[in-house]
Amino acid sequence: MATYTLPELPYDYAALEPVINPQIIELHHDKHHAAYVKGANDTLEQLEEARDKEAWGAINGLQKNLAFHLSGHILHSIYWHNMTGDGGGEPLAADGVGDLADAITESFGSFAGFKAQLTKASATTQGSGWGVLAYEPLSDRLIVEQVYDHQGNVGQGSVPILVFDAWEHAFYLQYKNQKVDFIEAMWQVVNWQDVAKRYAAAKERTDVLLLAP
Repeated sequence: MATYTLPELPYDYAALEPVINPQIIELHHDKHHAAYVKGANDTLEQLEEARDKEAWGAINGLQKNLAFHLSGHILHSIYWHNMTGDGGGEPLAADGVGDLADAITESFGSFAGFKAQLTKASATTQGSGWGVLAYEPLSDRLIVEQVYDHQGNVGQGSVPILVFDAWEHAFYLQYKNQKVDFIEAMWQVVNWQDVAKRYAAAKERTDVLLLAP
């Protein structure tokens, strides 16, 4: 039995128009995300075979593949729920997400400062990668991370709560090579309710993470 499964989308393919067209959503979810799920499961099987045979010649490549495919699966699983056709704007106390809004102001000085940093981090990722808003438990604050591929350049223990996919397959059919236009448009579909829930859950998990020395 497979360890990982492709989650269903929380909306139909056309739900995020005009920011993301249905063809992109269908290909992105049904093909690209599905490939990461399959890759993670296949790599686990290959690692099991390596253990059984005590054949460790490919261990470095297998461990890298597992991190790549598993991180791709996790980030995409967050990505779909981070978006909604009724989203956008900024988090406000009036919408029930005041704790998140306060945390953003505390960590970045203002929502405008945060938005500018995450936009730049996402749009300037070299090659393939992500812009990520993460909760960092050692400092009890929010940070922006620029994630190369799916798994590189990440602070260990940080918990992603908002992710912007900056891989070309996320936007090229609609935005061509204008990555920055896609990232700017993404702010119109951010699901702040989902981000706020992830922030609250991440803060509650501090007792199981590494404590500051």
